[in-house]
Amino acid sequence: MSQFNNFGNPQVAALPAHLKQFIVDQQYEHYTPIDHAVWRYVMRQNYSYLKDVAYYPYIPGLEKAGLSIEKIPSLQEMNNALAKIGWGAVTVDGFIPPAAFMEYQAYRVLVIAADIRQLKHIEYTPAPDIIHESAGHAPIIADKDYHEYLSYFGSIGAKAMFSAQDFELYEAIRALSILKEMPDADEAAIKAAEELVSYRQENMGEPSEMALLSRLHWWTVEYGLIGSIENPKIYGAGLLSSIGESVSCMMDDIKKLPYTIDAINYTYDITKTQPQLFVTPTFQNLIDVLETFANTMSFRKGGAYGLQKAIESKNTCTAVYSSGLQVSGTFNESRVNADGELIFIKTTGPSALAVDNKQLNGHGKDYHKDGFSSPVGKLKGHAMPLENLAVTELNYFGIEEGKTVVLNFESGITVNGLVKSILSSNGKTQLITFTDCTVTDKDGNILFDPSWGLYDMAVGEKITAVFCGAADKEAFVEIVYKSVTSTHHTVYDDDTIELHKLYQQVRNRRHTGGDFGFLGNVWVILQRKHQDDWLCALEILEILDHEDVEHQLAMEIRKFLEQKAISNPECKKLITDGFYLIKHPVEQKLVV
Repeated sequence: MSQFNNFGNPQVAALPAHLKQFIVDQQYEHYTPIDHAVWRYVMRQNYSYLKDVAYYPYIPGLEKAGLSIEKIPSLQEMNNALAKIGWGAVTVDGFIPPAAFMEYQAYRVLVIAADIRQLKHIEYTPAPDIIHESAGHAPIIADKDYHEYLSYFGSIGAKAMFSAQDFELYEAIRALSILKEMPDADEAAIKAAEELVSYRQENMGEPSEMALLSRLHWWTVEYGLIGSIENPKIYGAGLLSSIGESVSCMMDDIKKLPYTIDAINYTYDITKTQPQLFVTPTFQNLIDVLETFANTMSFRKGGAYGLQKAIESKNTCTAVYSSGLQVSGTFNESRVNADGELIFIKTTGPSALAVDNKQLNGHGKDYHKDGFSSPVGKLKGHAMPLENLAVTELNYFGIEEGKTVVLNFESGITVNGLVKSILSSNGKTQLITFTDCTVTDKDGNILFDPSWGLYDMAVGEKITAVFCGAADKEAFVEIVYKSVTSTHHTVYDDDTIELHKLYQQVRNRRHTGGDFGFLGNVWVILQRKHQDDWLCALEILEILDHEDVEHQLAMEIRKFLEQKAISNPECKKLITDGFYLIKHPVEQKLVV
């Protein structure tokens, strides 16, 4: 990562270090004249069509997000605009891990892929790009109810359990998206990548919390509709940024279903048109459905259920005791009693203790390098949980610094040692440290031996929450899953560089006006050396038409484009829509 630039945006400035690692420079100067033409074409099409089918704040939202039709936005422009509504934006290299993506949302920062789709993928690309992220996500954030949902979703998603299979699928999708945006990608390689994505999707096992949450995210944030089943409007970024699917999604053959918690049962394929979409009557309904799902998650349920999910994830997780003490590490063991209640937890490898998401002094990964274990529950014969006893009450029961004590838990676990220190905060006893301590289970098996050193016993009747990740992420310095693959950056040959210059000449002429005669020279070169291109020709025709030039050149270009629409079916809709925009130009207020 290059030197961090917060763009003067408070949301971006507040990002923690573990999220900053994904940020890359936008490198605005790398956008080519063709890239700007692709942006302009998509934005003009969106503005023309979406003003009738998008959720109503979308069009004014473009302006509020710092977007114009004429050029790709700079990150500085977007941050200047988004700061006014309490959001920010950063650029990243393609797909980033879902957990990191969610956490960015919680910090109210939009994650924007720096790249832009190729001309041949102008209608839709499975790869994240600046059109999808900025023209799709940013405008709708201007709606307060929606951006509250987006941020709240991020805060829930950041706590979700994810599995090794989730990351394998993420890597497969990332690799496929990169391949599809490579201009010289081998078809066999693309086919193999698609098959790998399908294989990963079909062999996920029981879906993790993150996998299920990603479905809710897909059917709302990416592909959501709002309103009535009979007359829905688009708010999902995947639809708003796809000039193909924004039209096809409104067709009768795409099923429209009411958005409920049942959406978690619908998987999705990022490479295909979605067979059904979900319609929410209000954004509040999105929050209600999210709450329903959140109530099933480990961070809300805690206990044996949460610990088992943490063990299955094989990732760094945090268990929160009812006293407020947080134990972070890779959990590998938990024990329950006959009633299924948690009585013992254990981590392996580097672990840490925290309170209120701040690591306790002296209780980081270096100190607890070999793991951590502790009982959970109440002492036998004590009605009140140990964490609720004041110091004087602890002393009454013999739990006093400098004294040896035997603690018998209801579970049968026994802790026998010399009390070295007692840690309390927020009115709760949270940690008791022993020397010369032995811990045994009800069968006399050793859980901790005095020769292992000091014993730190967590205090708490229950585990109230379990979530993925460390409590104090900055102190724990997690090794976040980060892909080793990078997006492809094209090295242009001489012919392509020449084509860039032709596009720039047309762009300059549109901006500055003047004699249109030299456009004929551009057309001649296009015909001689770049006959596969259609967008530059369409932009020349637009200039001639808007200046009411009845010229042989305009007739030649129109005939060429009409013939290309016939001979190249994949271009037919693009060219036809281009003709429509020439005769029905967009309003000028977004043309900067």
